[in-house]
Amino acid sequence: MIAKQIAQNVALALALLGAPLAAQAAAEIIIVNADGPGEGFNDPTPVLPIGGNTGTTLGQQRLNAFQFAADIWSKQLTSAVPIRIKSNFDPLTCDKDSATLGSAGALLINRDFAGAPRANTWYHGALSNKLLGADDFEGEPVIRARFNSNLGQANCLEGGGFYLGTDGKHGKLTDLVGVLLHEFGHGLGFSNLTNGQTGKQQSNIPSSWDHLLYDLTTQKTWAEMTDAERVASGINSRKLIWRGANVTQASPKVLQAAPELRISGMASVAGLYQIGTASFGPQITNNGPTSEVMPVVDQADGRGLACEPLSTSNAQAIRGKTALIDRGACTFSVKVKNAQLAGAVAVLVADHTAGSPPPGLSGDDPTITIPSVRITKDDGDKLKLALKNRSRNRSGIFAALGISATQRAGADEQGRLLMFAPNPYQPGSSVSHFDTSASPDLLMEPFNTESVKRNLDAPFDLTFPLLKDLGW
Repeated sequence: MIAKQIAQNVALALALLGAPLAAQAAAEIIIVNADGPGEGFNDPTPVLPIGGNTGTTLGQQRLNAFQFAADIWSKQLTSAVPIRIKSNFDPLTCDKDSATLGSAGALLINRDFAGAPRANTWYHGALSNKLLGADDFEGEPVIRARFNSNLGQANCLEGGGFYLGTDGKHGKLTDLVGVLLHEFGHGLGFSNLTNGQTGKQQSNIPSSWDHLLYDLTTQKTWAEMTDAERVASGINSRKLIWRGANVTQASPKVLQAAPELRISGMASVAGLYQIGTASFGPQITNNGPTSEVMPVVDQADGRGLACEPLSTSNAQAIRGKTALIDRGACTFSVKVKNAQLAGAVAVLVADHTAGSPPPGLSGDDPTITIPSVRITKDDGDKLKLALKNRSRNRSGIFAALGISATQRAGADEQGRLLMFAPNPYQPGSSVSHFDTSASPDLLMEPFNTESVKRNLDAPFDLTFPLLKDLGW
């Protein structure tokens, strides 16, 4: 990343006085091929056309997919200055179970240019050129994008490579167009230029992102914080919000009402709990179950894994109740199915590693008919401590799964979007994505989702409203 200095900006801005500043009806995005001979975009391997992509070599199909994603963004944006994205394929981090699909960010940034909305504030190069109405970088690429050349090969999610069609019918492969839309969003401005791990700003100057990132605990924006406060804020799970007017105004059109878990019956554990929802079983509704919480205990150390059909005593304890089960040893759907067969009406799966917020419960089983959610290890430990005072079949602690009357999934009670701030901090993901509690899934969440987004604006998505908050 190269930081352009103020003296250069002022000189160039003066030289461009009188140049047309009106934005065009769309923005031109140019893919700059940075691959070497025979690799990436230049790979000559013959392939058959697929899903609307007519390329007949692997390299051409990759380039076609890039241009398809670029064209979607082009129709959304307005800028008088072409946006150049330096792109290539490289081996990126991966193993047999996970992989970095790609990454993108600002290659050039700018501040104090003519027309800048805020003084002494960094802007991504593509946005600063748009606001200036002229190319302040002399035709250089302003975005850097790299994608994993090994995806789908041995020890890199083997068999799960990129789908290069443009029709979104990617099946079990990874939709490259969807990944590109996400990563291009980062390069256009959907990312913070301040280091969330150290709290340090570029040359001690805030980014435009810092002015709209707001911590509900300190009641400060990141632009107002010290380095230490920003470090603490970066792991302040579900207390970090986006305070931009366009996103807040659009969020009710996009987000569904938020599912919630409310515990009652014992003062020491009563309250709302953070939850991760399940990809299987029924969705949580207004008429979700309210029942006593009882733990499954099937291990010598007091844990309950529920990986096998429950014993008679465990089945009697959880029948007609909400079962508390520990994560580990088998899939989530197996645990929930065993609890369902034993008569439970709902399941709480307590995580076995520290951290928050709790991710969702992945898996698939169409025969599951009871709701289930994941809670953090800390919350699970707190409930288990309180449950030590239970009788054989009663605990006096109640769980209610339902829908919030005031809150949207992924927003606070004022409709402001929650930003991804897990504890521990996740470099490359924390702070620069929407929170994973958003529902439906949003394009700019940190994990690739099955939902393929082809529309960047409300009522389908909130990516473009956030860029509008920044100045697009």
